[in-house]
Amino acid sequence: RPEPRDVVLYGFGRIGRLVARLLIEKAGSGNGLRLRAIVVRPGSGRAADDLVKRASLLRRDSIHGQFQGTITVDETHNKIIANGNEITVIHAGDPSEIDYTAHGIHNAVLIDNTGKWRDREGLSRHLRPGIDKVVLTAPGKGDIPNIVHGVNHHTVKPDEQILSCASCTTNAIVPPLKAMADEYGVLRGHVETVHSFTNDQNLLDNYHSADRRGRSAPLNMVITETGAASAVAKALPDLNAPITGSSIRVPVPDVSIAILSLRLGRETTREEVLDHLRDISLTSPLKRQIDFTTAPDAVSSDFIGSRHASIIDAGATKVDGDNAILYLWYDNEYGYSCQVIRVVQHITGIEHPTYPTPTH
Repeated sequence: RPEPRDVVLYGFGRIGRLVARLLIEKAGSGNGLRLRAIVVRPGSGRAADDLVKRASLLRRDSIHGQFQGTITVDETHNKIIANGNEITVIHAGDPSEIDYTAHGIHNAVLIDNTGKWRDREGLSRHLRPGIDKVVLTAPGKGDIPNIVHGVNHHTVKPDEQILSCASCTTNAIVPPLKAMADEYGVLRGHVETVHSFTNDQNLLDNYHSADRRGRSAPLNMVITETGAASAVAKALPDLNAPITGSSIRVPVPDVSIAILSLRLGRETTREEVLDHLRDISLTSPLKRQIDFTTAPDAVSSDFIGSRHASIIDAGATKVDGDNAILYLWYDNEYGYSCQVIRVVQHITGIEHPTYPTPTH
């Protein structure tokens, strides 16, 4: 049985809090991943107020609902206690300020949810006393492995200390893309993601360093770039097909849809493609990544809380000869957070048993 492993969350935003929920949910056995600390920037108010606000954001969420269990705060020791798990809240402006061993944390995996550093040099700042590995919840730059669980997590070298879980959109398109490439071959592709707005955008028109993202998120459809297309090459290096992509942010708070348009290596039919993808979702090694729905009235809010990286909408699927268009729903917050947890479980050797037992 693997030894329990300490986990530290650096940043406690949308993804950080959902990852925290998932870690706490799986902590009951006592021999898995232990969320020991959360690192946040010092707030402008009193420390006690800051702690209560962080705990309150974990307890209630406008999209994902109430935390399942009890949360209390220990202001004396600066801790949040969630379902009995004591989580130290560390206030720091920079990784260099922290000695994790002083908090009793050793050999830990640090999950960086801030996206502030994307390259090896920047993320190496986290390799402080007590930290063994760093996982980034954003696309990594340079030679950092971009890992999509289910597709290329087996390629992580045991001694690799820094890796990325790519983006929510990359996780949504890479598993179905692999499923299609393995069966039909893919000559080229384009992904258009209709994406819920995020905290990176403005509530009302205001200055933003990126084009268009300064315009009001709840009032507009906003064309923006997506790094998902270029990230595909890192997760699927054997796929020689050019993949292009762009994104339109729309006024919904969560759940996005990726429209994946593919030129296949051979002609096929809609029925054959749907049979293939249904089988992939039920019996293949990608069954935790790919879900499949035939619901005739499915809309985005139906997929809030989905633990899959991608849900194929059978009714919207189009196939004409060697052209296929797949419509892939994904909870860009929760489904992605589940993929992050799977990667962390893999690199620590702490895989919770699932039934039926995988056959691969």
